[in-house]
Amino acid sequence: MIDFSLTEEQKALQEMAREFALKEMRPNAAKYDKGDEFSEDVMQKAFEVGFLTCTIPTEYDGGGLSDIDTVIVSEELAAGCAGMYTTMMVNALAYTPIIMYGSDEQKKNFLTPQTKKMSFAAFCLTEREAGSDAGALKTKAIKVGDEYIINGSKCFISNGGIASQYVVFALTDPDKGARGMSAFIVPRESSGLTIGKEEDKMGHRASNTVELYFEDVKVPAGNLLGKEGIGFIIALNTLDRTRAPVGAAGVGVARTALEYAIDYAKTRKQFGKPIALFQNNAFKIAQMAMEINAARHLIWHAAWLLNEGKPCGKESAMAKAYGSDVAMRVTTEAVQILGGYGYMKDYPMEKLFRDAKLLQIYEGTNEIQRLVISREVIGPIRS
Repeated sequence: MIDFSLTEEQKALQEMAREFALKEMRPNAAKYDKGDEFSEDVMQKAFEVGFLTCTIPTEYDGGGLSDIDTVIVSEELAAGCAGMYTTMMVNALAYTPIIMYGSDEQKKNFLTPQTKKMSFAAFCLTEREAGSDAGALKTKAIKVGDEYIINGSKCFISNGGIASQYVVFALTDPDKGARGMSAFIVPRESSGLTIGKEEDKMGHRASNTVELYFEDVKVPAGNLLGKEGIGFIIALNTLDRTRAPVGAAGVGVARTALEYAIDYAKTRKQFGKPIALFQNNAFKIAQMAMEINAARHLIWHAAWLLNEGKPCGKESAMAKAYGSDVAMRVTTEAVQILGGYGYMKDYPMEKLFRDAKLLQIYEGTNEIQRLVISREVIGPIRS
C-alpha cells in the first residue's frame, strides 16, 4: 500500500524548517545575496537548531535524519534562500563519505567535533579539467611512510573558504585512472593547503565557493577513507545519496516563485481585472503547480529507496534533474508573470531565477543525470 503521509515527527521537522526559513533566511536573503559578507548570524542559529549537522548519526551526536527527512528539510530551507541552503547542506554532502565509508574512529574524530560548535565541511572532487568527467582528475596522493602527500588543485568548492575539514579525492595510483582514485579527510590547518579567491557567482551568492591548492600537503594514512582505489566508488555512492536533496531544493525554489507569482497575479490589474483571471496566466500557474507536485513525489520516491537500502542511481538522477529543471522552468514563467517587476533586483523573483540555474549544474550537471538515466533505461546493446 502506498502511503504519502508524513509521521508526526516529520510534520514537526517540516514545520520547524519552514519557520526557520521564513523567519531567519528569507528576510536576510537579499542582504547576503550581495555576496559582501558571510551569513554567520543565520548559520549560528542553523547550527543551534541542528541543520548544520542534521545528517550525522545520533551516535556521533548529530541529528540522524533519514533520507526522507533530509529531502523534507531541504525543500523548506531552499524555499527560504537557496544560497544559505547550499552552505548548510554542503555539510551533509561532505559528511556523507565519512558516514558511509569511515571507520568508527574516523567518525568520532571528524564528525562528533563538528557537532560541538558551528563548523563547516567541503566535498572536493571537481577540478578545472575534471568536472563531469570526474575520472579525469589530476590531483595525486602519494604514500610516503605512514603519510600521504597530496599535490594538485580543486575548483568550484562550496564551503571551501570556511570549512574546517575537507574530503579530498586524489589519485593514489595514477596509472589506473578512476580505479586509482582514493578519498582522504584533510584538516584545514594542514600545511601546504591554500585557499584561493572567492568566486563571484551569478546565483547562490550567499554561499562560499573557492578554488583550493594542495602543495605537498601531508595527511596521516589514518585519514584515508575505506581503502586505496575505491575513491571513485565513494564519490558515486555519495552523490547517489545527496542528489535527491538537490532536487528537493529545486522544489523549494520553485514553490517560493509560484507563491510570489500567484500573489502578484491576484493583485496586479490590467484591462480592469486581475491578471490571474487571464487564461494564459491561469494555465501557466496550473502547469507550475503540477510540475512542482510531480517533482516532489519523484524526489520522495528516490529518498524512500535510499531509506530502504534499495538501488536508486537512476531514481536519484531523475530526482535531481527533474527537480532542478522544474525550478528553472517555474522561475522563468514566474518572472514572465511579474513582467518588468520580475526583472528588478528590488523584487525577490530575479534572485530565485538566478538561484535556480546552479541547481541544474552542481552535484553533476543534468546532462550527466540524463546519461546515467539513459544507460539504465536502455540497458546493454548488442553490436
